[in-house]
Amino acid sequence: MAATMKDIAARTGLGLATISSYFNGGNVREKNRVKIEAAIEELHYEVNEVARGLKTNETKTIGVVIPELNNTFCAEIITGMEDILRMHGYATIVCDCRTDPQLEKEAMDFLLKKRVDGLINMPSDTQGKNLAAFSRSGKPVVLIDRRTGDIPCDCILADTRRASKEAVLQLMQAGHRRIGIVCGPQGVFTAEERLKGYLDAHRDYGLPVDERLVVRGDYTIEAGVQGIKQLVREEPQMTAALVTNYELTMGCVIGLNELGLRVPEDLSVIGFDNLAFARACSPALTIIAQPTAEIAREAAETILMRLTSKSDEQPGQITRTCSCSLIPGRSVSAPSGVKHEP
Repeated sequence: MAATMKDIAARTGLGLATISSYFNGGNVREKNRVKIEAAIEELHYEVNEVARGLKTNETKTIGVVIPELNNTFCAEIITGMEDILRMHGYATIVCDCRTDPQLEKEAMDFLLKKRVDGLINMPSDTQGKNLAAFSRSGKPVVLIDRRTGDIPCDCILADTRRASKEAVLQLMQAGHRRIGIVCGPQGVFTAEERLKGYLDAHRDYGLPVDERLVVRGDYTIEAGVQGIKQLVREEPQMTAALVTNYELTMGCVIGLNELGLRVPEDLSVIGFDNLAFARACSPALTIIAQPTAEIAREAAETILMRLTSKSDEQPGQITRTCSCSLIPGRSVSAPSGVKHEP
């Protein structure tokens, strides 16, 4: 039969209040702490986390719902958040919803039933309806990478609009005027922000936008393959392209290889994320690198702050925007045979 707190009290001669204070992180005299830990080891005592959670209304777990677990960006953020949350005594339950709003809803219903203490979400539902139940429960919700709907949630974002603008301006300064973009699905916050950056650069440079140079797809490798092939096939005067996430970038490289086109001789390319992949390409790609470690830290610290009630700000009032970096490679050059003045 499993040992109980009463057994520890009997073994140590201490009161149940002292034993309970020890397990709940309260102040316990050093000599009493030594007695309790010796009794725990002798009795092979294990904390009943379920019973403890029912009593304290805390499970020391955080739910994490992301669109694609095999996405490098998501995986790096999850790893970083888990490290920080673990140091503060929290475990995570990670759910991959395959970028499907219905699967996302099911994951959130599951996490509510598991009585997680809070939620970190990279939303697939662009309207935010799936967050309504969590919002009503009063549990803290932190969104990463994307805003969504009217549900008041704290947000940790990357400034990819500015980064995309800077990337396109670099291509323009190299002499490019026909610049394509392979971007994500319509209505997804990140996709729209990166497209806005592309449009901002054209406006600031005084160049018109040709909508035929804008291709959308889901954030997958195959969408990158098909997107770049479509642009090359339909817009032969295009001399450069911005590709707006890692999977799309990998697909773009595959597509150009299959077409027999050289980077940057035939097409200059700026991609997104995964410096290791960018360096492995020949030539090395110029990329926009998102600050995954900073996003992970901000998300974990924000939800911990909410859980410990260390902020007077209302839910939805905290927004952290992290800066991206443009990492130079050798995938950008002046367009072949074109002598534009920057």
